[in-house]
Parts: sequence; C-alpha cells; structure tokens
Amino acid sequence: MLNSDSVLRAITDDGAFRVIAARTTETVQGILDSQRAPRYAAQVFSDLITGVILIRETMSPDQRVQGILKPKGERASLLADSNGGGDTRGLVSLGSGRTDFDLPGAILQMMRTMINGQLHQGMVEVPEGGDVSQALMTYMQASEQINTMIAVGSLFDGDRLVRSGGYLVQLLPEVERSSLAIMAQRLEDYRTMDQLLQSPDFAPRPLLEDLLYLMPFTQLGNSPVRYHCWCSRTRLITALSTLPRAEIDSMVHDGQVLQISCDYCHHDYAVSPSELQGLLGAS
Repeated sequence: MLNSDSVLRAITDDGAFRVIAARTTETVQGILDSQRAPRYAAQVFSDLITGVILIRETMSPDQRVQGILKPKGERASLLADSNGGGDTRGLVSLGSGRTDFDLPGAILQMMRTMINGQLHQGMVEVPEGGDVSQALMTYMQASEQINTMIAVGSLFDGDRLVRSGGYLVQLLPEVERSSLAIMAQRLEDYRTMDQLLQSPDFAPRPLLEDLLYLMPFTQLGNSPVRYHCWCSRTRLITALSTLPRAEIDSMVHDGQVLQISCDYCHHDYAVSPSELQGLLGAS
C-alpha cells in the first residue's frame, strides 16, 4: 500500500496561531501489526502514536520524541517513538491475562531530545475521565508552558484500523482577543476527531483549511511520516560493545551464536563468537 501519511505545519498570517495537522493511518497500522497490539489497547496506543508525532513536529521536528503511557501502579506500558526523519515505531508491554488498559489515572511520560543533545522529560497524570488528547494538552501546559489544543483519534471497524490522525493548535504571543475568541468557538466543533475521521478523504490539508477557515495562513512545511524501525546490525554491535569485558568474554567462550530480536520490529540478528571476539580486541 502506498504510504500517504504526512504532517502539515502552518502559521496564521497575523502570527496568532501555529497549526499542525496529521494523517497517520499507515504508520499506526504498521506499528499495530508489528506489535500485535490487542484490540482493547489499540485505540489508546494509536492515539499515543499520533500524539507523539504531533509533539515532535511542534517541539523538536528534527529530533527524537518518545511518549510512554503507564497505568498507575502497574508494569504495563505503551510506548511511541518518533525521530526527526519521520520514522516512527512503538512498543507494547502488557503482560498476560489483561483485558483492558486503564487510562484514567495513568501516567504519561514524554521525552524529547533537544538540539544540544540533552534530554527534556515531563510527566503528567491522565485527568479523571480524560483521554490521550487531554493528557497531551496537560503535558504541553504543565511541562512546556504552552497553551495548546490537541485532538487525536483513530477509527476502527472491528479490529481493523480505518483511519487515524489529529491536529494541534498552538497559541502564539501575538494572538489578539478577537482572534482567540473566533478560534475558541471553532475548536468547539473539533474537540474530538470522531466526525472528521468518518470522511474517506480525510487528509491534513483539508483539516488545516477547516481549522483556519477564513483565516489567512502560510504553510510552513509538509513532512512524510511512516512506520519504520531504525534498528541495525551496526547499532546492535555498538550496544554490545558497551557490555563489561568479562561478560563479552563469557559469551565468546560459550561458543554459541548470539540470537537477538528487536523488540520494536522483531527483526532477528545473529552475532557470531568471532564478532564478539572482535569487540574484545577493540576494547
């Protein structure tokens, strides 16, 4: 299937609002398939993936952003991971015997890499009766101190994802009271993505034009987004090289081929004892 997922960025000509609109259907479907996400968690997981993409595009478009949802007091988690090239992946860790993902009271942890290489982290609790959209807005207000309206959503037909996407509207310092009132009224009609995702022609550009109806704006960018894991043999060998020398030496003397599978995409890697021996020579 041709991947038509993309993220559009725009700013109103009066400098009042920054708007980002995204279609994430193929990206989300690829991650759901790779993780074999159970239906009871698929809705929340899908919305988290879209939300992380939106946060990255507005806060760190060329860097990496991760979002993790954890039910309070439990070891289960959903993780979405998106990098500056638009490659996005995810990880489901639910344990056995679960039949639901308890979102109210869950903890949302966001981590983004800044330009200087440092890691910015923030954690918020999902509001009582809230959803992923409200958790993301709470994060933006509490951790980033930015007034932001976010709506993410996913439409399913049984177990099949039909469409997913979302938008983000950010208030800029130049916003005037009259413009704010107009936008606030408009966003009342777009508080959720449910109705928008019903359209088979759902796409970022029409969504952007609907949100900014009669507001002149300038498109700032159009970026592709896709499901793709960036694991590689080189990254794996680099990670193994950080192990204590005694541990590497033990694996060499064991004489067995080391079999390692990527948790994100389940690609299998085989590392021979001779490759491990090479790590000892390099250290």
